[in-house]
Amino acid sequence: MFFKLSLLSLLSLAVLAHPSARIQPSPEEKRLEEAGGFFQGDMRFPPGRNGLTNSNQRWTNNVVYYDISPSFTEPEKNYILGAINAIQAASCVRFERRTNQNNYVYVTRENSGCWSYVGMIGGRQDLNLQANGCVYHGTAVHEFLHALGFHHQQSASSRDNYVSIEWGNIQSGLEGNFDKYSSSYVTDFGYGYDYESIMHYDQYAFSKNGGRTITTHNPAYQSVIGNRGDLSHADIQKLRAMYGC
Repeated sequence: MFFKLSLLSLLSLAVLAHPSARIQPSPEEKRLEEAGGFFQGDMRFPPGRNGLTNSNQRWTNNVVYYDISPSFTEPEKNYILGAINAIQAASCVRFERRTNQNNYVYVTRENSGCWSYVGMIGGRQDLNLQANGCVYHGTAVHEFLHALGFHHQQSASSRDNYVSIEWGNIQSGLEGNFDKYSSSYVTDFGYGYDYESIMHYDQYAFSKNGGRTITTHNPAYQSVIGNRGDLSHADIQKLRAMYGC
């Protein structure tokens, strides 16, 4: 396990060493995850599919086939591949370039924010990283974890023990983005709530007035939530548990 974490750290350092390293977006760019208008901002589901009961589909044999739109620049492709490598280094999930496989992730570059389908849905499923604001290591890892079947941390059934939702600061009509999931639909695999998760909303998500929408019960984590540097230790453990590593 320590070897895998060390390898993950080396990969992160390699990105940091790049002269134009982009690890996570600015606060303004984080709003692009809310721009798509999808479930909880950046999560998509096929028409007619319930987002909770059918989103736990795992990729067959732990292999995710993928392709990347040629519209990305080479540096942008390197950030995407860096996110893929970080996930592979931390788990038994493997990513392989698609040849003729039916089920695969296609990474697009449309100006529609940062978003992904959740879990393997069958056929081509798009994962979008808008060039101006989404092509960051942490954002790409976040969206690929959605594709692997992860939901947002702050929607866990236990969240009220760890954070308070400031309903009065949320944009009108978007309160549903803070709904909780039943533990029968989404599990933490016994690793508990994780303030440091790459899947956690930041403290101003969907704010209508610049005020906090999420307050952590432990003040030490108030500025930590939503920081998308890389996978947390618990993210790695949950991913490994999800895919039987």
